[in-house]
Amino acid sequence: MKKIIFTADAPAPIGPYSQAVLKGDTLYTSGQIALDPKTGELNIENITIETKQVMENMKAVLEAAGMTFENVVKTTIFIMDMNDFANINTVYGSYFDEKTAPARETVQVACLPKNVNVEISMIAIL
Repeated sequence: MKKIIFTADAPAPIGPYSQAVLKGDTLYTSGQIALDPKTGELNIENITIETKQVMENMKAVLEAAGMTFENVVKTTIFIMDMNDFANINTVYGSYFDEKTAPARETVQVACLPKNVNVEISMIAIL
């Protein structure tokens, strides 16, 4: 059986998907963007603030599943502009221990939901 993970501390889904699904010991998250879960407003003042909001949203989803960033084994980062990579990477890296950081890919895309600049999804293992 799969368990649907939901927390009010991350943006509610805006379509037919879940914030995350736990199957066995594996958590599959949906991508998070920089929506403030309290106001519903985008937090895209600059790429650093935007990435921090994305990571805080992801932290809330992980916590709702009883996990932390230490449980993350794989991430995917979608960005609009590869020139933002260094700033995104700095914020992203502050959430992980470099010695145990997950596998990752970063992909530049043509467009993201709500025209944001970054979206991140993760896979974590209990």
